[in-house]
Order: sequence, then C-alpha cells, then structure tokens
Amino acid sequence: MKAINPMIHGIRQPVIPPVQKQSAQKAVSSFNETFKAVTASPKELTISKHAAQRLNERGIHLNEQEWSLIGEKLSEAKSRGVTDSLVVLKDAALVASAKNHTIITAMNREEAGTHLFTNINGAILMDTI
Repeated sequence: MKAINPMIHGIRQPVIPPVQKQSAQKAVSSFNETFKAVTASPKELTISKHAAQRLNERGIHLNEQEWSLIGEKLSEAKSRGVTDSLVVLKDAALVASAKNHTIITAMNREEAGTHLFTNINGAILMDTI
C-alpha cells in the first residue's frame, strides 16, 4: 500500500487524529453527577469583614437557621445565573455575591428604604424572617 501524502495540490493538509465521541447518555449522566455534587452540599456562606462590621454597628443579629436559609437561597440564585443579589429580610437588607457565596454589606430596613442598589442582577425577598 502506498502512504498517504499530506500534500494535496501543493497545500499541506493537517493530519487530524480520530476523535472519540462521547455518547449522549454518558454526557447527560456526567452532567447529572456534577450537578448533584454541586447542589447537594451548599457552599458555606462567608461574611466579609465590611459586612461583619456593618452587622455589628447596626445591631443586626441573625440565627444559624436564618443564615442557612440565606445560603440556600443564594445557591438557588446562583443556579439561575444571578451573580450579585439584594437579600431583603424583615429587619435587614444584605447585598450578597451569589457567585462567591459572600455577604458584602448589610443595613437595617430603614436605611434600605431610601437606598439605591446598583450592580445587582437579582433580589431575594425573605421578609418573613
């Protein structure tokens, strides 16, 4: 047999190795496994130094259950494409990064009532807690 010449009509043709195609079922299975792993264990909520200072200065206290619920809602927001969110609570408003799972700043509801919020692309209303 004669060897295949990569030069055809004076133009060098790239030699492309055969690609193994992953079956659609395998790709879906892999996606499902990754999705379950990411959503099964919500990332722990982080409070920035600035937010911790604001919470302390303004006397805003949330219990573990409330922080946990905020973390869950931020994870849900992130899964829907939200990167930065306003979290509105009964007595407080928090600006949070859903992308980094971090509370950026905090204020009481009176301050939030006259505040303009920029650079957010989502809101989480939790004013029952």
